[in-house]
Amino acid sequence: MPQDATIEIRHNPSLHYAALPPRRHGRGRPSRGKDPLDLNVTLRHNRLADELLLTAWVSGERTPRTGTHHAVLPMTGQAALRGAARLRTVWQKRLVRYQPAAYDTDGYDSAPVGGFPLADSADLSGLASVTGPLTDELAAEGFDLFDRLLDGTSPELNSLRAFLTDVLGGERSLRVSFDSDIYLPWPMLAIDPETGDNPWQAFLGHRHQVEQTGHSYVASQKQWKRRVPQPVTSLHTDSTLESVGRAPEVRKLLEERSSLTVCTESGPFLEALSGAVLDDDVMYFWCHGHFVSNGSPHPHLAVRLSDDRDIDAELVKRHRRRHREGTGRFAPFILLNACHTGQAADAPELEHLGKAFVSLGAEGVLGPQIEIPQVFATEYAYAFLELYLTGEHTAGEITRTLVHRFAEEFHNPLALAYSLHCGIDSTLEMAS
Repeated sequence: MPQDATIEIRHNPSLHYAALPPRRHGRGRPSRGKDPLDLNVTLRHNRLADELLLTAWVSGERTPRTGTHHAVLPMTGQAALRGAARLRTVWQKRLVRYQPAAYDTDGYDSAPVGGFPLADSADLSGLASVTGPLTDELAAEGFDLFDRLLDGTSPELNSLRAFLTDVLGGERSLRVSFDSDIYLPWPMLAIDPETGDNPWQAFLGHRHQVEQTGHSYVASQKQWKRRVPQPVTSLHTDSTLESVGRAPEVRKLLEERSSLTVCTESGPFLEALSGAVLDDDVMYFWCHGHFVSNGSPHPHLAVRLSDDRDIDAELVKRHRRRHREGTGRFAPFILLNACHTGQAADAPELEHLGKAFVSLGAEGVLGPQIEIPQVFATEYAYAFLELYLTGEHTAGEITRTLVHRFAEEFHNPLALAYSLHCGIDSTLEMAS
């Protein structure tokens, strides 16, 4: 005779069909969908042996008979972290803190004079004679790290190196995802600049759309009804920076194109973060970023608004902890326009701010790898948000577009210092 089956549900990824449905793009238009990435690269770190395993494959293409291209790298994880730190330091000292030298009558360099001319303006076209050679140098440094990462003689490594050199150095612009335990400044890395006529085109961030991902599990989120037809944005800022560069224009742009909330203190931000539903489509941080000494050899990254409270990864996760099982809504794209915020911790076991936001549900986090000049930062923010708020472009498309724009119009390579943590396909979604 018929009997009722006993079913025990051990995993419920749909939250009883309350998880977010396929997302829409633009005003009432169906989403373009997310095509497979053109190139996938994973970099795994065996912490016990301090060993790196790199794997790469092109979506939709046959792999070699041995499987995907993969090899154990001769460079250790700690060496890779040191190489990344050195590359950032070179950009910081040679570009951001560049100082012209005065020459005395004997032909010897004397003390530097003036300020930091390459940090005083976003438009460096009048200093192209300076930025040109510096760009050559930075491309050579980016290739040096890329080359040392793949340096070795094993058959597996030779195959992997040839594959990556061919794909990344090809004519076609790709959408590339680096799923990496070791966070490297991928857009600032380069293929061999000697193989082309233009050093700008050697940088990975100039040739391709690039994102960094990691092991951040994001829980499914319930569908929450939108309250307003406009995009929802928030500006989290240090009030002392409100008049710097194009900061007033950025705020006006957000006011005119979205429903904007402004926050200048950590308290209101953390209170909003603790709530179940954050409608923000875009969260923009215009503040200071710095590293905080914590008693270990590895200081951690934090940002600070107008008050004296450090907002770091652990504080953000603590205030969102009760909603991490998908009981709330938090899915903004975050522009962390503060120094070093595109950078991860200098030790793999430490959490960093961008990864924390992604683990909580953020679609992506964009921020600079280095100490970024304030005037340039406002120019970059205005250009990015002006395009992103149209809902017509992905974050990956915009970041590459801005690298080209600042290179061609302003002779300024600093757009390459902005790094995207997830979000290569993120677009602004507006209610129909």
